[in-house]
Amino acid sequence: MDFNTALRDERLVAIIRGSDAKAALRTVMALVEEGIPLIEVSLSGTDALSVIRQARAEVGDAAWLGAGTVLTADDALRAADAGANLMVTPGLGAGLEESVRRGLPTLAGVMTPSEVIAAVAAGASALKLFPASVGGPDYLKALRAPFPDLPFVPVGGVDAAAAGAYFAAGAVAVGVGSPLIGDAADGGDLDGLRRRAAEFKAVCAR
Repeated sequence: MDFNTALRDERLVAIIRGSDAKAALRTVMALVEEGIPLIEVSLSGTDALSVIRQARAEVGDAAWLGAGTVLTADDALRAADAGANLMVTPGLGAGLEESVRRGLPTLAGVMTPSEVIAAVAAGASALKLFPASVGGPDYLKALRAPFPDLPFVPVGGVDAAAAGAYFAAGAVAVGVGSPLIGDAADGGDLDGLRRRAAEFKAVCAR
């Protein structure tokens, strides 16, 4: 299954930014076990490349295991070498360009119409509306007016209630960090993570 099909089918990208690499790895594995196969490990987390490498060894091809906060060409290269098969950027720039050059699906950060146009021209697979909380679902609805067919993924402050509102506004998926992950990636509660995963999957079910 290609990335855009998976994105439209699953409608949820889990975002992990952990201060404890072992806990972050456990979090990845728990999410996969709970049926969430689109996972982004932010490169701003502790030993993120090691987390990606170990997670890929554990899950094989069973998940889209992404690298987040891909800012530079070197970020993209190192993440791909670690086993990431999805790149997520907070904005435009060298990280997006190198990811596309390597043929990797890329969720590119955008906020304005000009950035949307630039991201599409650069070859982005989908558009990460970030930080989505600034404009909320109403802004997404307005942004989709000139770009009705583009795949937008709101990220930033998306809890379960907001996810439903973004879907109503036309989002193909949502990216969710702390409202889903909680403190799991810092060594916290995996049972709570599993409960929240079930809640978000229910919201994202068609």
